[in-house]
Amino acid sequence: MPGSFFTGTTFLLTGGLFIMANESVHNQAPAKRSGFATALGALIATLGSAIGLGNIWKFPYLTGENGGAAFLVLYLLATFLVGLPVMISEILLGRAGRANVITTMRKLSPSPRQPWWLIGAAGALSAFLIMAFYTEVAGWVFAYVVRSLTSNILSTDPQVTLQTFNALVSDPFQSLLWQWVVLILVGGIITFGVAKGIEATTKRLIPLLFILLLIVDVRALTLPGAGAGLAFLFKPDFSKISTTAALIALGLAFFKLSIGMGAMITYGSYWKDDQNIPSTTLRVVLSDLAVSLLAGIAIFPVVFTYGFEPAAGTKLLFITLPAVFAQMPLGNVFIFLFFLLTSFAATGAMVSLVEVLVAFANEQFHLSRKAATWITVGLLALVGSTAALSNSTLAGFTPFGKTLFDLYDFVTSNVLLPVGGLFIAIFVGWVLKPEQVIAQLTNGGTLSNHGVVRVFLFVVRYISPLLVLVVLLDSLGVF
Repeated sequence: MPGSFFTGTTFLLTGGLFIMANESVHNQAPAKRSGFATALGALIATLGSAIGLGNIWKFPYLTGENGGAAFLVLYLLATFLVGLPVMISEILLGRAGRANVITTMRKLSPSPRQPWWLIGAAGALSAFLIMAFYTEVAGWVFAYVVRSLTSNILSTDPQVTLQTFNALVSDPFQSLLWQWVVLILVGGIITFGVAKGIEATTKRLIPLLFILLLIVDVRALTLPGAGAGLAFLFKPDFSKISTTAALIALGLAFFKLSIGMGAMITYGSYWKDDQNIPSTTLRVVLSDLAVSLLAGIAIFPVVFTYGFEPAAGTKLLFITLPAVFAQMPLGNVFIFLFFLLTSFAATGAMVSLVEVLVAFANEQFHLSRKAATWITVGLLALVGSTAALSNSTLAGFTPFGKTLFDLYDFVTSNVLLPVGGLFIAIFVGWVLKPEQVIAQLTNGGTLSNHGVVRVFLFVVRYISPLLVLVVLLDSLGVF
């Protein structure tokens, strides 16, 4: 079957690359690497990786499906007890290694014979599979940007907005077209490099998303159902908490913060030596959380005002936002701006994931940045087409009861990312020498972060691994 062929090809290709890397990377002389030009640029670029469709697309629909505020509580616990410590761990590893994800783990491993490089390999594989379906969702956003200019997509009727969305995702030509448009755009940004491409792009786009979200929130809070929407988001019903929801919350924390997929290790390798890792990372996490809550405030009042289903799943963004703007003066203008800026947010996240793969190809195989980028984009277009066609040509192909789009999402969010995070926490907490951790988190003793380091080491050694392990064992049916 086509989906089986492409999926198998993905694992063969990535597996072959990782084996080759493991055989040849040790003792390789480090190459001169580019990096972020400024501390602010590093902050915003890292924030651009964390903020994306996970905030505006995935967080609202998973919150809607899993009980609203009760799920938010689980997500907050997952973020601060697992997400934040693992993000700090990845960034300190990246800055200490100054290389791609696989080379970094090889360089920092106590012995070249120990297979810690597999953490980097799993992260790169996660980045690849996430991009396979993430580019399709980003393609829907880009399509809505254009449609908001060429046709009227505003309606308070759920059936109308649902029909519009279904017409898009069930058309194989449009699905592939928009996915390829997204990949070409991301590839174009990455070819300009770290400072002139990634940093320059995110510094211009991310602040605009905050501004427009605030504008939309103000309008949403004036709707008749605003109170019910806010209660759904902020007033928890703890009877709705379940182990399944806890697993989903953990997977979401990893997905939204771009951890466990090599992105933060790669970006950390571009951070300056004087960047305060704990402080900057905390600001990234808090800003990411703020965007998620702003998105929820924008969406759930509309859900309850116009009778939409809060558990609408992946389609929530595309059937509720048109209802928001339909009630606003100059709605066509605002919906164009919103989807345009949503596409910017998605672009920042996608750039970080593709950079994981490009950095590996560039450094391991000595390819030029341009060649590494377009080879990666070509492979993503090939495998990503299986996710793009999951609602049309390949709709009947459902291994393990899931379309390939849903399968890639499930495997990465619920298996690869938590497993990667578990072993990253173990590596930093128990394998890496404490003085190496202290040196990175205090910038060689120039920062008064010793109290923070003690708390971090306790959490990353005892709390984060235990929580991830318990949830993973539950997902495997052990409990």
